[in-house]
Amino acid sequence: MIKPVFVTAALSVLALVAAKPQEVSWLNNAGVLTPYQKGTTPAGVKDKLPEDCTVTQVMLMNRHGSRYPQHELELIHGMQAKVAQAAEYIAKAKLPKEFQFLKKGYVSTLGTASITANGRKELFSHGVNFLLRYPHLKAQTILSGSVPRVVESAQWFAQGYFGTSWNNVSSSVFSILNTDNVTIQWIAPYSTCPKWSFDMIEAQSAPWEAKFIPPITKRFNALIPGLNFSDTDTLGALNACPYDYAAHSQSPWCGVFTEKEILDNEYDHDLFMHGGWGYNAQDNMGPMQGTLYINKLIERFSNSTGNAQEMYLEFGHDTTIVAPLTTLGIAKDTPPLTGEARREKRKWITSRMTPFAAQMVFEKFTCSSSFQGPQIRLVLNEATMPLELCAKTSEDKKYGTCSFENFVKANSYATSIKWGDAAWNATCGVANL
Repeated sequence: MIKPVFVTAALSVLALVAAKPQEVSWLNNAGVLTPYQKGTTPAGVKDKLPEDCTVTQVMLMNRHGSRYPQHELELIHGMQAKVAQAAEYIAKAKLPKEFQFLKKGYVSTLGTASITANGRKELFSHGVNFLLRYPHLKAQTILSGSVPRVVESAQWFAQGYFGTSWNNVSSSVFSILNTDNVTIQWIAPYSTCPKWSFDMIEAQSAPWEAKFIPPITKRFNALIPGLNFSDTDTLGALNACPYDYAAHSQSPWCGVFTEKEILDNEYDHDLFMHGGWGYNAQDNMGPMQGTLYINKLIERFSNSTGNAQEMYLEFGHDTTIVAPLTTLGIAKDTPPLTGEARREKRKWITSRMTPFAAQMVFEKFTCSSSFQGPQIRLVLNEATMPLELCAKTSEDKKYGTCSFENFVKANSYATSIKWGDAAWNATCGVANL
């Protein structure tokens, strides 16, 4: 009998590149539904800057916290109904320990789309920790995407960052980035990319789902004759685990899947993100969408408008983070991932890149002697993510950094793109909603 993997309370430390072996579990390998976990800096790269260096400017993009399901809730409810219909067969079946919960049935109590108590906790903690990390910098504004769960996540972060003073400053520092036909949308770039669609993304992951889901369905139905699960019901069970966990910190469904099934499901998430905002997005659409964020970063860190702030606190989605990482060439696999088979050794792993409440932080810093001139560093989920596209010196490679000048030069593709110009419209379509 295949041994299932049970959820444990411990959160393993993750790294995007050169990760140490970790336990396979839903806490580590749920793709974009993974609970927040700190990253670890790759081997050979220093985690901290030299003591003579001072961070002078910071730009944070924080994904919303753990949430309830959206369209996945229909899958979960469909699976729940199928379990109820098979109650007679389940009662008679001799079930292993991990399936015994089905004797009492399964009833979902999940809400829809909004962040959960765990999500609020993640963002509040991030706010506290961010203040402690950069006590010498002052946040003057908070900018949120327009989706309610993102807005609430930003507000919980602000409660942690500002404390009780948030009640007095919220109206003056908090704003929402509009989604309209005149606003450059670096938080939700796909909203002004008409050629982008969910059908396009699902085409990337569908071949893989056709491979890994049917064997799970077959296993469940063989274990419980009369269950009559369809592949859609199995997909509902695969979603019930991480969403139950996001809401309640536990789920009976988390114990019924094998290591292979968990890793196969993680790869399904990877392909989905890879095809919508990553390297497999059609017509270079992933890197194109990310140019909006990279150009905003360069504008602010170069103070080209003359009104740059020392700290930017912004809130969006997993897609908000993935798109600029793709523009920067980070976590790029050669050849690109496909749905033919799970790529065991790969860089693109969404569980590590964009778990719930993921943080992408760009730091601009100066040093009295270690580096000459303004430098830049990327910190992803509290771990240094080397900027290989612009690293020139041994010190760059040692600290995962590069000069801001070289960063700008290395991003000539991004700076050559303007929202709504010929290049943008050729890839995304005319930039109107």
